[in-house]
Amino acid sequence: MTRTAVLICPGRGTYNKPELGYLHRHHADKASLFAGFDAARAAQGQEEVTALDGATRFSVAKYSRGDIASPLIYASALADAQSLADDIEVVAVTGNSMGWYIALAAAGALSPQHGFDLVNTMGSLMQQHLIGGQLVYPFTGDDWRPDPARKAALLALVDQINARAGHVLALSIDLGGMLVLAGDEPGLAAFEEAVPQIDGRFPMRLANHAGFHTALQAPVAAEGRKRLNGAMPRQPAVPLVDGRGAIWQPGSTDLRALWEYTLGHQVVESYDFTRAVQVAAQEFAPDLFIVTGPGTTLGGAVAQSLVHQDWRGMTDKAAFKARQSEAPLLISMGDAAQRDLATRAPS
Repeated sequence: MTRTAVLICPGRGTYNKPELGYLHRHHADKASLFAGFDAARAAQGQEEVTALDGATRFSVAKYSRGDIASPLIYASALADAQSLADDIEVVAVTGNSMGWYIALAAAGALSPQHGFDLVNTMGSLMQQHLIGGQLVYPFTGDDWRPDPARKAALLALVDQINARAGHVLALSIDLGGMLVLAGDEPGLAAFEEAVPQIDGRFPMRLANHAGFHTALQAPVAAEGRKRLNGAMPRQPAVPLVDGRGAIWQPGSTDLRALWEYTLGHQVVESYDFTRAVQVAAQEFAPDLFIVTGPGTTLGGAVAQSLVHQDWRGMTDKAAFKARQSEAPLLISMGDAAQRDLATRAPS
């Protein structure tokens, strides 16, 4: 019996110390795929992806860099997407932030090598420019119930800070029950001073993250358009859901518009991951939501996005966990306990 699935690709911040060796552990059979990635890196004078993954020591300062993290995450996620069990039918693909680039390749809108070139180029440019920064702050409680008033109040505060002279602050990513904000140092610092600390963790600055999905990245987007070949995209094999919730359908996608979105709006405007997940759920009604590796941090945002639209009667964290315990709806391939659910057909 076929299982239908929405495939979800992760973004930055998902390849951490526990993920070191991910390619070697899970994808020793994909040497030919990684050889192309390694060759592209070597041609640019960059350390090869397989060497980075095979290192014996993990350093946050190194592995959080855009020119290091991005290709590692791409290789891990795309290899996972190619490892799904034969009984799984992917009915749509989406991703979070940089995960949009991976989604393009996973859906067939870019070849694996062209997808790598896109990710490696943009990751390197982000690191070279490193304009602005990001932080994360929750707007829901531990029960995951939506709190529209709290969210609106926080976004109003963001607008107030952004209106101050010498301050830049904007919503970068709508991420389930979290707001990812981006801005310059005065803008980020002003928000940190204005909100209460939560659990001793939030607001949380993200190391080596630029002001993604804001106008601060206009120079990066412009340079990306210069360096990358706009002829790379092709018709996707399965539908793609972007960071606005728009759907790009096989056979009818305007490839020029897709490329303009990818290196235009997607770089300099807010990315609504919550909406992307919710549209995918509503339009494709899958049996499963499969989050590729590396890492497992995106699963919570997917679950929260579903709870916030009462997907299949799940109105809070407890309801989601109860549903998940009966028959897993959400599978994180980066979780060793769940990986087989996506890579092996039920017996």
